[in-house]
Amino acid sequence: MSTANILIVDDEQDMLEGLERVLSYELDNAAITVSQSPGEALEQIRQARYDLILMDVCMPEMDGTELMEAAQAIDPRATIIMMTAYGSIEMAVSAIKNGAYDFITKPFDIPDLVRLMKKGIERSALIRENESLREKVSGKEVIRDFVGKSVPMQKLYETIHSLANTDYAVLIRGESGTGKELTARALHALSSRSSRSLVTVNCPAIPEHLLESELFGHKKGSFTGAVSDHKGLFEQADGSTLLLDEIADISTPVQTKLLRALQEQEIRPVGSTKNQRVDVRILSTTNQDLEEMIRSKRFREDLFYRLNVVTISTPSLREIPEDIPVLVRHLARRVCVELEMEPIGIAADVLEDLMGRQWPGNVRQLQNFVRRLIVFSNGHEIGMADLRAVDNQDMAEDRFERQRHSAATGGGGGGEGPGSSGGTPEPYTEAKNRVVNAFTEEYVRKILFLTGGNISHGAKLAGMSRVALQKILRRLDIDPEAYRAH
Repeated sequence: MSTANILIVDDEQDMLEGLERVLSYELDNAAITVSQSPGEALEQIRQARYDLILMDVCMPEMDGTELMEAAQAIDPRATIIMMTAYGSIEMAVSAIKNGAYDFITKPFDIPDLVRLMKKGIERSALIRENESLREKVSGKEVIRDFVGKSVPMQKLYETIHSLANTDYAVLIRGESGTGKELTARALHALSSRSSRSLVTVNCPAIPEHLLESELFGHKKGSFTGAVSDHKGLFEQADGSTLLLDEIADISTPVQTKLLRALQEQEIRPVGSTKNQRVDVRILSTTNQDLEEMIRSKRFREDLFYRLNVVTISTPSLREIPEDIPVLVRHLARRVCVELEMEPIGIAADVLEDLMGRQWPGNVRQLQNFVRRLIVFSNGHEIGMADLRAVDNQDMAEDRFERQRHSAATGGGGGGEGPGSSGGTPEPYTEAKNRVVNAFTEEYVRKILFLTGGNISHGAKLAGMSRVALQKILRRLDIDPEAYRAH
């Protein structure tokens, strides 16, 4: 059961303390906040969502009716119960007419109050649940997966809503890291086919000689290794949506068979003599210039027009720099959840600096940069010092790569390299090991600090296997036990 957030407002301190003590015991899974001041209570309602608000009618700063109206203006879904003395029942009845859930007369019996509050909590939970269902139906929950309020992003949201309930084939175009797959998932989730799972094929990840079998299926014995019948992705997606991710990477022979399947709405499994009808909506993505591929005979023009009934373009970060601050904050919250750490703030000058940078890898590159910022940050806010520290690490890696390339190609380099003091440079292998080891040690020590020396958790955060992290720790002679106290 989820926790119910309860706010109690009364100008009598003894009443507040008594209710907080008793209700904390009587109500399971309840988080209780108290306030003596209506003004303070309104600020609390602005800062947090409360499932139930229990408030006194008569208070000197602001009476309960005024407070209720102000609270409902902030959160119209909150359930409000009024506490009233005998002489002000008329006021409480008036409050109910204006939207209060119920009232209870002082002095009251605790069991009666508890029963009333439990009913109020149930009502609030039902309202929230219904609202959640309506949002899913209307698509708001799906669009929440996107971040950004710029004009190009608003246009993207409108296009997704417009196309979702059609069966048109949609070609989603955009640079790497701009959310093409996320767009495809939103199109499916908002469509009439959403009761069935979206089926996705990552075209470059499947070897060419297996892609036909993966798409259309095969019969037992149709080729070496076909030990049983195999249902292809088209058949799995029957009645649903099939996403062809990075469609430009399929070979010409498979393009021909895919075109036939789209034209006839039929598939023929490898080794079969019969066609099979399928009802599949096709979404495809690409970050390549398909028109140039058509001119160079690497992509079939007729397939292009089958896939490109409608085009959606996902904007790059160059086109939406004003969305970068909200994106960075969103990504930072996600990273903090990944690291199981308290939320961390980001200074305004850091956000302004990040807005002015180029992000050729778009959101994916920005996400990795935010991860590094948080992993190597100190304190509760990322400042310019943290930004410079990560920049210095990146510059060291870039410098090392340039020197490696220069050494490999026999070119000369301007300036001093690692281990160079103006004379004979340090041998390449020694320079590389020194730079990489320094970075690796700092990185894994930060990971161990954040995870309290938990190697399994640390390996997950670092994106490596537990065994790989253990090897690094042994090589650098780092003892995770030293971090277990944190």
